[in-house]
Amino acid sequence: MKILVTGGAGFIGSAVVRLAISRGHQVVNLDALTYAANLANVAAAADSPDYAFEQVDIRDRAALDRVFAEHSPDAVMHLAAESHVDRSIDGPAAFVETNVIGTFNLLEAARSHWIAKGRPEGFRFHHISTDEVFGSLGETGQFTETTPYDPRSPYSASKAGSDHLVRAWHETYGLPVVLTNCSNNYGPYHFPEKLVPVVILKALAGEQIPVYGDGGNIRDWLYVEDHADALLLVLQQGQVGRSYNIGGENEATNIDLVRTICAHMDQLSPQGAPHDRLISFVPDRPGHDRRYAIDPTRIRDELGWRPSLTVEEGLRRTVEWYLDNRDWWQPLLNRDGVGKRLGTG
Repeated sequence: MKILVTGGAGFIGSAVVRLAISRGHQVVNLDALTYAANLANVAAAADSPDYAFEQVDIRDRAALDRVFAEHSPDAVMHLAAESHVDRSIDGPAAFVETNVIGTFNLLEAARSHWIAKGRPEGFRFHHISTDEVFGSLGETGQFTETTPYDPRSPYSASKAGSDHLVRAWHETYGLPVVLTNCSNNYGPYHFPEKLVPVVILKALAGEQIPVYGDGGNIRDWLYVEDHADALLLVLQQGQVGRSYNIGGENEATNIDLVRTICAHMDQLSPQGAPHDRLISFVPDRPGHDRRYAIDPTRIRDELGWRPSLTVEEGLRRTVEWYLDNRDWWQPLLNRDGVGKRLGTG
């Protein structure tokens, strides 16, 4: 199968690219190479004859049409998005332009390609979204595929809008789509503005580790390589027009997650231990959802998928990776906004 992966130089997209190539698929990696993208993420796949790269912004419809015409993919995996909640608070326009308008352009380019090829039944447009579109949970309950949308940030609102567009293109035009909504990802190649890499790198540098509010916000943590495995499974075996929630089955409060990372740092990089002495509670961000949790029953029962790692195992692997790959993350610390407090409203 030839797969067009948008955002393939990003965190989750690059995991999909690496796994797809390793499984014998052809991959066209389409990425605009904005601040969070890094071609080093796909260096392991770059020399494969099955890999091609196109530096294209999904807001550029003409460029998308060219890519579809030149590469004629069998499927699209759409991961390109602005995704950092804090940045969406400071600059929401980029999120609307990329996540909503960009998705519209990609849908139209994919639909034109699909029609030109005679509407092949095997074509798929796989839209990858987030559990944040569902809003915030109380102390109990989980998000299912039928949970009403209730986005609370410019980021989640823009992703909700893109989800609605994808469903509309299926219902109105018959475009064969599948959708997935995932919980919080972590793992290797995670851009160092998100919680897990921030904690690791702050601990390594002996700097204060910022924790929003009281640290009691709860997330369901999903190892990125498990997520990539689930995404390829849904692409190939998911039911057209259906959505699948992908969760790690690993709920944890932010403060417990941070303390677990610090404990791993104490063992793997003992200089400066105990690292939890660096934890510093800082004012919460506006509209910070209290709890997310995924009910993964559908993907488990229909497709037989479950995550392979517990959060404890995955965090240890992640800490080890960052300690072993300073050459990857060190240059990224100089990119725009990294290391600064964003999203204060």
